[in-house]
Amino acid sequence: MGVSGAGKTVVGKALSAATGWPFYEGDDYHSAASVEKMRHGIPLDDDDRRPWLNALHQLIADVLRRSERAIIACSALKAAYRTRLAEGTAPGAVRFVHLDVPMDVLCARLETRVGHFMPPELLASQLDTLEAPRDALWVDGTKPPAEIVARIRHELGIP
Repeated sequence: MGVSGAGKTVVGKALSAATGWPFYEGDDYHSAASVEKMRHGIPLDDDDRRPWLNALHQLIADVLRRSERAIIACSALKAAYRTRLAEGTAPGAVRFVHLDVPMDVLCARLETRVGHFMPPELLASQLDTLEAPRDALWVDGTKPPAEIVARIRHELGIP
């Protein structure tokens, strides 16, 4: 979890490769209308995010129902969003990893990113929305992906 540019996809894919668990890109679950809003620099509100959170919640429920494990890259900016994602699951079944990255690094990453619908101008709204998670493992998102993956595996006890 984390704001745009934190490295969720890069780290998620690296963690997926290291564990063999499937990786799901949370952005793929946004509605076309929400993607267009973001593409035009309009921040999403809770009403926009509700169907997205519901879709991700269903994905999580499906994975757990199959007794599988998975990695999902998703901003999960508010405590209420994280609560919704884990709603109805056993304690500890859903774990959050917060990629913490300083503003200057986020800006630099977003300025050089290509092919993504989220414009750098929306970073401020994401940072305003972000509620520092108390329910997540905090990881320095400026470290190399392999180092981040090793830390996540160690801290969460993932073989």
